[in-house]
Amino acid sequence: MKIVSIVGKKNTGKTSLTVKVIEELTRRGYNVASIKHSHHSIEMDKENTDTWKHKQAGANLVVGVGSTTFFNARQEMDLNRILFLIKHLDEFDFVIIEGYKSYNYPKIITSPDVRDEYTIKEVDSFKIDDAGVKELADLIEESGHDIVDTLFANNCGFNDGEAIAAEIRQGNLKADDIDEVKSYLSIDGHVVGLNHFVSDYLKQSVMGIINTLNLKDYDVTDIGKVEVIIPNENATRNSIKAQCNILINDKNLEINEFTTSIVSNSIKGMINAIKTEDNVKTIDVEISGIGEDMSDAEITLKTNSHDVELNAFTQGILKETIYAVVNSLKIDEEISKITIRVEE
Repeated sequence: MKIVSIVGKKNTGKTSLTVKVIEELTRRGYNVASIKHSHHSIEMDKENTDTWKHKQAGANLVVGVGSTTFFNARQEMDLNRILFLIKHLDEFDFVIIEGYKSYNYPKIITSPDVRDEYTIKEVDSFKIDDAGVKELADLIEESGHDIVDTLFANNCGFNDGEAIAAEIRQGNLKADDIDEVKSYLSIDGHVVGLNHFVSDYLKQSVMGIINTLNLKDYDVTDIGKVEVIIPNENATRNSIKAQCNILINDKNLEINEFTTSIVSNSIKGMINAIKTEDNVKTIDVEISGIGEDMSDAEITLKTNSHDVELNAFTQGILKETIYAVVNSLKIDEEISKITIRVEE
């Protein structure tokens, strides 16, 4: 998803230019979303309609569904929150924003007094012709990028979203060349950036659990996009510092401190969900006989050196998830046995 904003002072043709850009990108076959920002109240519903009455009655969010669907929220949302929610609705190629001149996205300006470091082009929206609009669409294809905090390009020496966005605006880096993000995360409305390893790790872990579920009972045949919401009753951060040793096919796997922390917390979280015993200090997991079908593999689990009995369903979840977690570490050889010890 590539994001570009069109900004300028009042009566400088922002809306007419936005419409022309959307029309051109749509003509090129792209799936386009748009956002309009105003300093004035925007009402999407007419007085005395049923949905208007819902809002007047006190509903903080009103959804109207007919030949179209609209969401009318009472609160003003942060732009990045809106962009994250747009990802839930569809696979959009571009988001064209009219307004939001104080945000850090590539900007096409319609008046010189709003120029800043994020400006990629100044346009006279009243004089631009069809050829100019096409050139503008070309520039948007080259300079647009996803939510800033989700940008990573470690292979190019960049791991900071702001720096990567600047390189894209300046034409030194293409959005298509940066690391592919395999999953997105938002916590309490704040978008959290995940680099290639973490986003893949999260995806593999979730998919490992999903693979154990009988999805046909829910009319799911193909898994396209997975959306997860986790209300956290315990708001305190409960990450642990632990030693984590991983053996693949009885050979020690070298992992750095960052990876150790991720694997340790993942394994600890899974075992806490099983509720084996209080104050777990050591966890030993062994999965053997791994082949094409994980259901044929065998798993043993110990916490605090005590054997833990696992039913078939829990075994399936642990086997699939732990295998997915380890597989995200990009092991070069075929995995037949996994041994993991986590010790606080």
